[in-house]
Amino acid sequence: METGLTREKIVGMYRKMLEIRSFEERVFELYAQNLVPGTIHLYGGEEAVAVGVCSNLRKDDYITSTHRGHGHCIAKGAEPKRVMAEILGKQTGYCKGKGGSMHIADFSVGMLGATAVVGAGIPIAMGAGLSIKLRGTDQVVACFFGDGASNQGTFHEAINMAAVWKLPVIFVCENNLYAMGTRQSIVVLIGNIADRAVAYGIPGIAVDGNDVLAVHEATREAVERARKGEGPTLIECKTYRHKGHSRIDPAKYRPKEEVEEWLRKDPIRRFKEKLLQKNVLMEAEIQQVKKEILTEIEEAVKFATESPYPAPEGALEDVYT
Repeated sequence: METGLTREKIVGMYRKMLEIRSFEERVFELYAQNLVPGTIHLYGGEEAVAVGVCSNLRKDDYITSTHRGHGHCIAKGAEPKRVMAEILGKQTGYCKGKGGSMHIADFSVGMLGATAVVGAGIPIAMGAGLSIKLRGTDQVVACFFGDGASNQGTFHEAINMAAVWKLPVIFVCENNLYAMGTRQSIVVLIGNIADRAVAYGIPGIAVDGNDVLAVHEATREAVERARKGEGPTLIECKTYRHKGHSRIDPAKYRPKEEVEEWLRKDPIRRFKEKLLQKNVLMEAEIQQVKKEILTEIEEAVKFATESPYPAPEGALEDVYT
């Protein structure tokens, strides 16, 4: 496989994608058992984006996330068991059970937080990029957001400021074609959201978001550019969520033929076929990886379900006004 990547790196990317998928499938089941407070927004189908981007980042680099953030957390290095505990509202979760599914943060691995407010992570990423520039380090920030967020004022303001100040931010648009139930093509008349980059004088790249190696390569170039002080890049990853917007959304607004077409483009299945074809992994090795990951996810579930809920008297702890 002519990628310039080591076998260990490639296998690690496949493993991480499978880990995210298995995690989300288990969260889906736990929600059905009424063990998850609130709702959930599953990342299944978009794994190649988080893994392709985060496989270029160091531990001290940053990311900002969205309401659909479980995959970003795990791709950046957060422990699945503590992510699971947070989703279940437990004391052992990353935010002590107070953030839940849509507000997970782990500063120890550079995860600056997910936010349920559409587009809210974009100016946060810009601010983190400014802090990097002021400190004079060579860190970068990867900012994940959806196609719907690209129509928010925060998108235009933050990218413009990042461009003018040449901040080390990689803006990653996960274009899954729908902002909740609104199809992107009826609210954006240009072919690619990445084409908007020309208005800010920065590179804009549209890639196949279901091809983890394509995402990795586009991000690698953007990260190198950012570390050299050459400013931000806008990367649009065209992908598709397998489930509805949230757990309670049956997604009836999506044509059956469209769903079937995108399911055939499943990023994990495509990557697996490529690894088998290039003899990077054998089928027996893939089955072993799956077995190990399922064991890991079940351990995460056990940890989360057996953990205590936050004590009522801790309600005002870690709250800032």
